[in-house]
Amino acid sequence: MRLHGKVDLNQHEIVRMLRQYPGVTVQSLASVGGGVPDLILGFRGSTLLIEVKGRKGTLTDAQQTWHDNWEGAPVAVIRSVDEAIALLKTVEHHQRRGY
Repeated sequence: MRLHGKVDLNQHEIVRMLRQYPGVTVQSLASVGGGVPDLILGFRGSTLLIEVKGRKGTLTDAQQTWHDNWEGAPVAVIRSVDEAIALLKTVEHHQRRGY
């Protein structure tokens, strides 16, 4: 069993974009391992957990177990900068609507 997670190749590009997006703070949790999501974001009063995967990547058993047992908001699985931007725009939309 691996204790520390690995970083997918696209994660650096996604983090770089997120750090430039207005209202976002981001911290990597990838070194925690044990199924914990890769990133935690603060975004205009919301907290988001993100699992970064490559184009065809799937959740490991440890990640799936962690996600299944997490009692907070769902973990978003993203594969690209475009998906990260879409996630932030969805959160913005929900915030405007008062969800």
